[in-house]
Amino acid sequence: MTRHARNCTAGAVYTYHEKQKDASQSGYGTQNERVGKDSIKSFDCCSLTLQPCRTPVVSPEGHLFDKEALLQYMITKKTEYCRKLKEYEKQKHKEEEELAELGRAEQQSKVNDFLKRENMVKKQNDIYKMKSQKRSEKNVSSISNMANGLDKQLPSFWVPSETPDAKKAPMQKPVRNVMLS
Repeated sequence: MTRHARNCTAGAVYTYHEKQKDASQSGYGTQNERVGKDSIKSFDCCSLTLQPCRTPVVSPEGHLFDKEALLQYMITKKTEYCRKLKEYEKQKHKEEEELAELGRAEQQSKVNDFLKRENMVKKQNDIYKMKSQKRSEKNVSSISNMANGLDKQLPSFWVPSETPDAKKAPMQKPVRNVMLS
């Protein structure tokens, strides 16, 4: 009796099927799809335009660029930087104005409170009576969620008056350097 079934892995040749099986099990590399010639940049083409270079320039990293395309790219990036910087400065100025407005409003409310306290004509007895009445009202408060003005507050976020405001995300200061590749 021969031992054909016993020596199935003892062959000297590494077959295509074994290569495929080992590659799929190891998880290293892919051969799902072969890429064509058009997916690879030609040797003499610019890295920005992917067209043959008329006046080639090589970067220190070894990337090939067309001088005209490179200058155009740098000009575009500089104008974009200027635009972003102006937007950033506008946003920063607007935030400063809002903070100043809040400070003025807070100062005005403090002044109004002070004037209100100074212009009180009532006697101290009346003030104590009012405080005691407020305390008794707090103690008698209802358990209902519709008391004390809570019926005016709607918990429904879909009501137009209760929808949250969509604010723009704060911008970061743009980077001045022009990055290639």
